[in-house]
Amino acid sequence: MSKVSLEGQVAVVTGAARGVGELLARKLSARGAKVALVGLEPDELKLVSERLHSESDYWHADVTDHEAMARVAREVKERFGKVDIVVANAGVASGGPFAESDPVAWRRVIEVNLIGSAVTGRAFLPVLMESRGYLLQIASLAALTPAPMMSAYCASKSGVEAYAHSLRAEVGYKGVKVGVGYLSWTDTDMVRGADSDDVMRELRQRLPWPSNKTYPLGPAVDRIVAGIERRSAHVYAQWWLRGMQSLRGYLPGIIATVGQREMRRFEPRLGEVSRGLVGAGGAADDAARRG
Repeated sequence: MSKVSLEGQVAVVTGAARGVGELLARKLSARGAKVALVGLEPDELKLVSERLHSESDYWHADVTDHEAMARVAREVKERFGKVDIVVANAGVASGGPFAESDPVAWRRVIEVNLIGSAVTGRAFLPVLMESRGYLLQIASLAALTPAPMMSAYCASKSGVEAYAHSLRAEVGYKGVKVGVGYLSWTDTDMVRGADSDDVMRELRQRLPWPSNKTYPLGPAVDRIVAGIERRSAHVYAQWWLRGMQSLRGYLPGIIATVGQREMRRFEPRLGEVSRGLVGAGGAADDAARRG
């Protein structure tokens, strides 16, 4: 598939204060794209913007707020004149047994990861139609395979995958391309936050190779950038994720069997698992909602 030069393109990245979003903004900027950063941490966004190579700006907004994101889309268009690329990357996570989960945190994962992605798409589709641009929805290995102790995250990422596939069929004839990005465990604040919980870390380490590894952020984001340059329908941040597509129909049954064994093993320690949002991004989301 031929590449599209990013020189002079205008890219919007949500969840841009840290992790995948921050490094993606830097790599897009290094290739000549103008970058609009969106997130909940204005001080961090300002620092990211100041370090970029190309023209950039930042917007403080909650991706679940339809009015705020509509305003951001208008202001980005006014600031840069167009929008060519939107990466719906903002996300949060929580873990632990569903029956004992914090209902507020569980719901917030769905709100940010699924509803927030749809709100982002709704806000920016009009300008993407003008530019015949590209929307990349960041999903996860969690969209391909269910996992115990991750019900909210798996549900949200399965949801955004289905939403993006549906949207691709709706807007393709208008010249807008839609892609889904898949990442396994990647070295970000979110994953480090999850690993700070002993039970969640040990459960993950017991997953089969290669899904039990934490992968470096740089190569993963390089693959995402290459997918954006190609306007790819599917972008795999780790090489082996492509092969999971052919196996996904078998995985729920396998995991239901193996997962029961692991849950029985860890049952005496399940009360130790943190119930809230994980990592620095989760803390920022909590702080923003508390005002």
